[in-house]
Amino acid sequence: PPQEHCTGRVLGDPPGPGGSCGVGGAPLLVFCRIPRPSLGRACGAMSSPRTGRLPGRFFDAAGKRGEIQEFKEELNHTSKEKKKEALKKVIQAMTVGSDVSSLFPDVVNCMQTNSMDLKKLVYLYVINYAKAQPDLAILAIHSFRKDANDMQNPLLRALAVRTMGCIRLEQMTEYLLEPLRRCCKDHDAYVRKTATICIAKLFDINRELVEDQGFIDILRDMLGDSNPMVVANAVASLCEISTSSRKNYLQLNEDVIAKLLPALNESSEWGQVFILDAIAMYDPRTSRIAETILERGVMVRLSHANSAVVLSAIKVMMKFMDRISSPELVRALSKKMTPPLVTLLSAEPEIQYVVMRNINLIVQKQPQILQGEIRMFVCKYNDPLYVKLEKISVMAQLATEKTVDQILNEFREYASEVDIECVRRSVRAIGQCAIKLSRATERCVDALLQLIRTKVSYVVQEAVVVIRDIFRRYPGKYETIISDLCENLESLDEPEAKAAMIWIIGEYADRIDNSGELLESFVDNFLDEPPNVQLQLLTATVKLCLKRPQTSRDLVGRVLKTATDESNNPDLRDRGYMYWRMLSKSPEMAKKVVLSERPTITEESFATQPRVLERLISNLCTLSSVYHELPEHIASGDRRMARGIEDPDDEEDERENIQRVQNEMRARSQAPERYVEESGSEDGDDDGSYSSGSSSGSGTTPRGGAVGSNGAPPPPPLRPMAGVLSENDAGQNGQRGLRLAAAVVRGKGGAVGLQLMVGNFSPQPMSGFAVQFNKNPFGLAPAGPLQLPQVAPNGGTAQALLPMQPNQLLSGTAPASPLVLEVAIKTNIDVFYWKVTYDLSAVLAHGGGVSHDAFQQTWEQIPPEAKAKTMGQFAQRVTPEMVVQRLQQYYVYTVAQAPGNDAHNLYLSASTSNQLPIYCELSMQKSAPGVMLTCACKAPPLVPLFQSFISECLRVRWQGAPGA
Repeated sequence: PPQEHCTGRVLGDPPGPGGSCGVGGAPLLVFCRIPRPSLGRACGAMSSPRTGRLPGRFFDAAGKRGEIQEFKEELNHTSKEKKKEALKKVIQAMTVGSDVSSLFPDVVNCMQTNSMDLKKLVYLYVINYAKAQPDLAILAIHSFRKDANDMQNPLLRALAVRTMGCIRLEQMTEYLLEPLRRCCKDHDAYVRKTATICIAKLFDINRELVEDQGFIDILRDMLGDSNPMVVANAVASLCEISTSSRKNYLQLNEDVIAKLLPALNESSEWGQVFILDAIAMYDPRTSRIAETILERGVMVRLSHANSAVVLSAIKVMMKFMDRISSPELVRALSKKMTPPLVTLLSAEPEIQYVVMRNINLIVQKQPQILQGEIRMFVCKYNDPLYVKLEKISVMAQLATEKTVDQILNEFREYASEVDIECVRRSVRAIGQCAIKLSRATERCVDALLQLIRTKVSYVVQEAVVVIRDIFRRYPGKYETIISDLCENLESLDEPEAKAAMIWIIGEYADRIDNSGELLESFVDNFLDEPPNVQLQLLTATVKLCLKRPQTSRDLVGRVLKTATDESNNPDLRDRGYMYWRMLSKSPEMAKKVVLSERPTITEESFATQPRVLERLISNLCTLSSVYHELPEHIASGDRRMARGIEDPDDEEDERENIQRVQNEMRARSQAPERYVEESGSEDGDDDGSYSSGSSSGSGTTPRGGAVGSNGAPPPPPLRPMAGVLSENDAGQNGQRGLRLAAAVVRGKGGAVGLQLMVGNFSPQPMSGFAVQFNKNPFGLAPAGPLQLPQVAPNGGTAQALLPMQPNQLLSGTAPASPLVLEVAIKTNIDVFYWKVTYDLSAVLAHGGGVSHDAFQQTWEQIPPEAKAKTMGQFAQRVTPEMVVQRLQQYYVYTVAQAPGNDAHNLYLSASTSNQLPIYCELSMQKSAPGVMLTCACKAPPLVPLFQSFISECLRVRWQGAPGA
């Protein structure tokens, strides 16, 4: 009957001790009829007798399939409530990581409703899965455009445009343009506010489209909008677009500032932050303009409850104070900044820390702002450690002759804390005050002596380091405290403290009666000491020998012998040889070298460099001011821009440009193994290589082969893009305005390219670009035309990657260090000449390795005097595997490896584009960062270039800097 279901079960186990309940022992298949309402109870009855649950094979697979099917049925239900609940379940599953992308068509069908709740849920799902289902996402465009044109509900229009902007698909951009343009002129401010942010998102997807469609001009027009929210969002969008494109789209002037200041008074707190940050980018022409801007809208923000608004206002004031000519007004502004900064110091510890890091920069630029508020920086018992450390640092910077006694008392108290890091920072701050304030130095030294007499190990060791700096700041003074230091030799176990104490003994060896005995106590464990202690001990014993030659000859002989014969550190060994030869040949010369006067330490040694400080002040209230690092050193995207690559899409475009010309760079070079210029072309044009942006690029076949031809990914550039031409440099006819940055890079498969960043700072558009190379040792020449669009005037920029071909313009001369490529670039305004340096990896051939037997045969045939040896140290600890992988990236191939007792030996080979092989042996010390490079080549000028390349590639510091 329809109300009943037929089900069956195989009973494999006997129901009792009597055996099987089937015929002849076979399992019995039982059929029964279960009424529909009892189906659930029946399934419960068939659960596992041990666990009370269905077997896993029935539950797991069927449960998952059933869940998706259940979602589909509910999403296609006629009831809105059912659809809403189903969408909530789908979003929940998506949030926890379940794959519900197969429901995309069913979810998109739910957009055909008037319910805002349903639309919000659908839009959230579409944003998440649009990249996984781009074709289906396009099908939802009609619904988006319909909602964006809804004349009744502004929230719906804004929601549709926002969602379309969040779907980061290139295919969506053309459908977004018209709805976005209408929303920018919508009568509702909320819709306009949402549209401004959407323009920034669209720019991130397709910047050329945004510029061509005039959305940048629309954003600038919206800076004068009547609604402050719209103005704030327009400012935020223009700043974001300017940062990502490295162009100034905001273009602030007095008229724009006049529009921003009224909006500043009515915006939300975060809108005020955006506007203040934009005003901080403005450079007022006169002192009067700066005063007017500060008075009209900036200074009143100092009393705002939001700390971000206060710090942003202080950033504007700090920037504009440099433009104000009145000293009285500068002092008045400094006084106005004091109360808000003091108020922020009473906030939560996390905010205190951020404020303290910003104050650290502010007082370096304008110390008078907080010099009278030392009491606010006194550490409290319940302050977190990170706040205490910053307060100590700021107090040391604010110390003056009037306040130094109060500050020293505080530092003495902090030096008795239980937290070791706080104690160390306090002792270091006392030393900073001694170096900064000459009249208070004696009081600071007395305070340090009191701390030394406590006999606390870490206090004594930090005090020794600080006193070493005081001796360097005030040579010949305070020598009476040396006896107190010598009494604590046994408590020194940290390398920096040992090195400082040894320096003091060596520097004052003629005034310390038992200086030889003191140094001898360190010599007993010479080989067990860290490198910095060994180097300092070697120099100190030589100083002792020069000052007391009669009593220290045996000691200096022991140290020199140990350093040269038993040490594996090449730096220590070479310094020992140098001292030994000077002492043997010319003791007077040794005195001039070892006992020469050194520059004294000044208070600037503890301050930030002025140029860096200016940049950090411009970035107050950002991560830069917290980390005390420049913006390009923090974000990876900014690091790419510092190298001349704006984002991953641009990097991929440049790699595609290299790959596009690889068909012309397949053949290997057949040039002989000497620097001989090949014959010129038939038309006699052998003076240079010419590449025009207007040519078709179908010239004669390039001579020579490519450096590499397979599809291997390009290695990271060893040298970032650098400026080669300033806009102030005159061209052939005296014209100016072209700024160039360039770098020689490698592309996929080893292709070589010239990466260019062009800036037009002339008043007219720049076009008609063409380049011409001068002859060079490796014959680098353009492999195709220079593809550069017309560059807009007054700051417009463009990028290009010019593929290059080796062995085309051979000069017939040996290469010199550094390698330089001389280039002329022609534009519609003038011809400009410039040159760019590059490293040897730019001309190393892909596949330049040789076999083991060929390497061994060649290596044994090379006489020892033809092998150049140099020693150095790695900047950081590396393994042989890391070195092999790193060098292979740059076309230096490992032939063999030979691990030894003390060193690991790598045998390497490479070949230049003109078929000149390079053979070398790289010996890496196992117990130290020392390294030795033995190199040989049929062309000797390549040896220093290869050494310099290894130094850059592996971060090795050679002794004597060969090839530099």
